Amino acid sequence: MTRSRSGRAARRAARADGAGSGPTSAIWPGIEGGRYRPIPQDGIAAIHDTALRVLAEVGMARATPRCIDTVTAAGGRVTEQGRLLFPREMVERVLATAGRGFKLCGQKPEHDLDPSGTRIHLGTSGAAVHIIDSDTCEVRDSTLQDLYDMARLAEALPNIHMFQRTVVARDLIDPHEMELNTAYACALGTAKPIGTSFSSAQTMRDAIDIFHRIAGGEAAWRARPFCCVSTCFVVPPLTFAEEALSIIECAADTGTPLKLVSAGQAGATSPAPLAGAVAQQTAEVLAGLVYVNLLNPGHPALFGALPFVSDLRTGAMSGGSAEQGVLMAACAQMAQFYGIPCAVSAGMTDSKMPDFQAGYEKGITELLSALAGANLIYEAAGMYGSLLAASKESFVLDNDLIGSVLRATRGIDVTGDTLAFDVIREVCTNGPGHFLGADQTLNRMQSDYYYPALADRRTPQEWGDAGGDDLLEQARARTRALLAEPAPDHVAREIDAEIRRDYPIRLPHPARDTRAA
Repeated sequence: MTRSRSGRAARRAARADGAGSGPTSAIWPGIEGGRYRPIPQDGIAAIHDTALRVLAEVGMARATPRCIDTVTAAGGRVTEQGRLLFPREMVERVLATAGRGFKLCGQKPEHDLDPSGTRIHLGTSGAAVHIIDSDTCEVRDSTLQDLYDMARLAEALPNIHMFQRTVVARDLIDPHEMELNTAYACALGTAKPIGTSFSSAQTMRDAIDIFHRIAGGEAAWRARPFCCVSTCFVVPPLTFAEEALSIIECAADTGTPLKLVSAGQAGATSPAPLAGAVAQQTAEVLAGLVYVNLLNPGHPALFGALPFVSDLRTGAMSGGSAEQGVLMAACAQMAQFYGIPCAVSAGMTDSKMPDFQAGYEKGITELLSALAGANLIYEAAGMYGSLLAASKESFVLDNDLIGSVLRATRGIDVTGDTLAFDVIREVCTNGPGHFLGADQTLNRMQSDYYYPALADRRTPQEWGDAGGDDLLEQARARTRALLAEPAPDHVAREIDAEIRRDYPIRLPHPARDTRAA
């Protein structure tokens, strides 16, 4: 039995991980969604109107002096209570200048993403503080090495399209050092588009200096910035996070793409009705878009309205709820109304392990977001416990799930060829009475069907006769195999050495392939 399982593991490891690169494949990055519309058309106009009323009549608290000066110079005003008001005309005028049509770049052009229209891409995010071992059920603090390993897994798995920081490097105490190392671990682990966040503008500037070196200089970075900085610039309800405004200012100054995030919790820090939660988060994100576009018109910024869900019985976050999926789909609709690329969160299961609950919660939230055409779907791989924990082997499992989400979102192509009238006639009148050996069947195997890398499609009898191997066991084996491969080498050794000389990089030198070129 051991030999049999080992052989199966080797064969599975040799298979592709469910990739796609275009029309000859069943799935690919940028498949178009937009078929699921939880908000009726008149509801979109009503939410938009409410968001503008909120900004014009309630406004934002705790704006910094620079923010106040910038917005009031454009037509805003400050109330006696110190709240910064954004008049409707000003918001609409500035939104007309907002960045549209930009790409999220990777360090290699083949990884670039086009988040326009209803094109969908799925990847990671989060700030989990724990790692879950699905074999022993051990829960431990996450480390810098864990983060780097996850970046490497994202690099290897084709259905994970971008990598934003997943876990907090809790083995690093100093915030400046931790955030620099986080940014570098992401950039070193994958050449796909990356993302992270910063608590101070100075740390962000140091990280961007590191990115300049990787990119080949400041001009090269500005032409192809490969890191999108996520900033929770709002403390809901309707209060600016003052330090985060300096992150917006730094991004505008350095040409760094932004994910503008407002993450209220429905029933706690945003209204309990789902429409009200979407309206408040829309208003808050619009405030950020106005500010960054007053600083730098056309700046690449993602619409990150992320109303999360509270279990109103306990007040706890419920990231895997059906309502969470509906809310994210609704926010995608609002972003499409403004024509601005959006970022949503899905896959934030409340389960603590890769189990049945995790499967259905990840599946429903990710599929609803994809069907709605959300451009960047974050938290789609590896996350558990409502973002408090992460699992490495779940990257492999979620790669399969994301592939299925992409295939379901793609829908059905209806053409003269796919309607297959001539093939039906030939098989039924002159052929064997089945389609198994038809040329069309063989030709369409890859373009019409997605084959998960790990999902078991054997009969129960075949599975039992083969020893009843476990899906998690296979995922652990595949994860170990991927991490045993030579580390990515897209960052040149001399650049790596230069960065380590000038900055306190704590990540060990990766074990790269030492074979002769």
